[in-house]
Amino acid sequence: MMFQTNDRDRRAVGIWLLFMAFTVFVMVVVGGATRLTESGLSIVDWRPVTGVLPPIGDEAWQEEFAKYQTSPEFKLKNYHMSIEDFKGIFYWEWAHRLLGRLIGLFFFVPMVWFWLKGRVPEGYKPRLIVLFVLGGLQGLLGWYMVKSGLVDEPAVSHYRLTAHLSLALLIFSALFSTALSLLNPAPTQGSKVMKRLSHLFALVLVFQLVMGALVAGLKAGHIFNTWPLMGETFMPEGLLVMEPMWRNFVDNAVTTQFDHRIGAYVLFALAVVIWFVARRANSTVKGAASFLMASVVMQMTLGIVMLLLEVPVSWGTAHQGGGVVVLAATIYLTHILRGRPVS
Repeated sequence: MMFQTNDRDRRAVGIWLLFMAFTVFVMVVVGGATRLTESGLSIVDWRPVTGVLPPIGDEAWQEEFAKYQTSPEFKLKNYHMSIEDFKGIFYWEWAHRLLGRLIGLFFFVPMVWFWLKGRVPEGYKPRLIVLFVLGGLQGLLGWYMVKSGLVDEPAVSHYRLTAHLSLALLIFSALFSTALSLLNPAPTQGSKVMKRLSHLFALVLVFQLVMGALVAGLKAGHIFNTWPLMGETFMPEGLLVMEPMWRNFVDNAVTTQFDHRIGAYVLFALAVVIWFVARRANSTVKGAASFLMASVVMQMTLGIVMLLLEVPVSWGTAHQGGGVVVLAATIYLTHILRGRPVS
């Protein structure tokens, strides 16, 4: 990505926000690994300050393990777990929370420095405040999600998981798009058709990402581990068995997996159309369309392999990260097409 601006402050703040977007990407990947290793309920309390350090010494580990032994997950599922096994899942969740704290620090300190030095470009101070508030809300939402798995059943609410992942993707989008607006303030002139297609793709992608979060929360990837059929048919039984009918789209694992597959097919078709239409555009638009197409193909491949292998941690984590790559490609394409449309 070429930087158009030569303004010293815009470049500095823009590069910093690009770095912050990358840290959120890493956070999403680590979050996926934490979920897939079933480590998310290993820390049963929330200590924003003292929780920075892991237990030090045998006594501290015994105390932490004793807390975990009071949780539904240990009582109903992991009652044979040793303290050494516990350390394995503990460190995943601890790393996830530590990274969240570091992201907050990496954002707050440079923001204050840029602000005091008068280097925040005009009109961007409110954006930075909103981004900081969203980051704080994400931490609260993460704990709210974890709490849902510490009451009766050793599983977090799929609604809360979806909200937690969706907010992370919203923060990534806001960081990345703000960075682009600082670094590339003069987008190219795109055709009306290209702009409409990119907006349609973005709309479908939002649906697909939310549906993917529901699939993860319902563990729907562990059923129908076949492709292209779901079992022996394209449309499996059990799609609309819940009443009222709308519940199937958010609570039915069969329906969410089916919808997620259909969303992938629609996105692939749109990416092909965008790539084909972009052949007549300038090199910047062609490059963005090609990147979008490549990211969609990569993500579909990851999803299919992950499904066929019954969601191993490595492929599942890569698939979650791949969703962010597709999101970044979409944001970049829509950004560079923001110029006045030409027929």
